[in-house]
Amino acid sequence: MGCCSGRCTLIFLCTFQLMVALERQVFDFLGYQWAPILANFFHILVVILGLFGTIQYRPRYIVVYTVWTALWVAWNVFIICFYLEVGGLSKDSNLLTFNISAHHSWWSEHGPGCVRREIPASGDPSPDAQSYISIMGCLLEYQYIEVLHSSFQILISLLGFIYACYVISVITEEEDSCDLNNNVSGFIFIHGFFFCLVCPSFSSLWHFLSVLNDLHP
Repeated sequence: MGCCSGRCTLIFLCTFQLMVALERQVFDFLGYQWAPILANFFHILVVILGLFGTIQYRPRYIVVYTVWTALWVAWNVFIICFYLEVGGLSKDSNLLTFNISAHHSWWSEHGPGCVRREIPASGDPSPDAQSYISIMGCLLEYQYIEVLHSSFQILISLLGFIYACYVISVITEEEDSCDLNNNVSGFIFIHGFFFCLVCPSFSSLWHFLSVLNDLHP
């Protein structure tokens, strides 16, 4: 397949998908989002597997990548529903941290234009006093940033799924064609070998009959 084939496009998509997943993993680590961290980790492994399978013409690895891509789309749909609070979900819950901590998305305090201020709860300016964190001036709320991240992941995954199915079909057809050519070549070789063995026998018989005909005119 040439450089402009579906295989090369899938290699590009897997590489780009890997970069985007690593970027998302960094921000999920900063926000202590343990469920997304685990999902991103498996996603990175499977994308590497799919990239290797595409480069090395291993359709089974690409099949694994295809199945995971469908699961990855479902996971990102869940993330979108979580942050948009669809179906009784709440973005303020600790579901994504496995209830281990009360951390939320890193973008909730570090989004574009956000200003983070600590306000003492009782007006006591001492370092040991409890304080509330106030976030103001955000140009885009953090839940929408997470929704955009997940939507972009879904878009790339759908493209990867389509091209992966195409590459699997092309590689399978090429393997079937090679098997057919090998069978035909073997058939021709066997029959050619048999013909080479039989032809001298026919020639000898014909020569013997000619000699007999000369002896008995």
